[in-house]
Amino acid sequence: MDQAYRDATTKMEEMGLQEQYIIGWQGGYLGHPEREEQQVNDAYSAGYEDGQEKSTDNFENWK
Repeated sequence: MDQAYRDATTKMEEMGLQEQYIIGWQGGYLGHPEREEQQVNDAYSAGYEDGQEKSTDNFENWK
């Protein structure tokens, strides 16, 4: 893992973000396939999209 991934994960955990957002962000960042439809929720989907873009801009929205 690179330092940006580690820093972002630490920041999300310290901010107390929703777990599904964090999991989605990590999966998107690492390029994992998205979850099956029945296991996806709004927090996961938003995190996945942000992770794909390697964006930390929306963290505040998922406390």
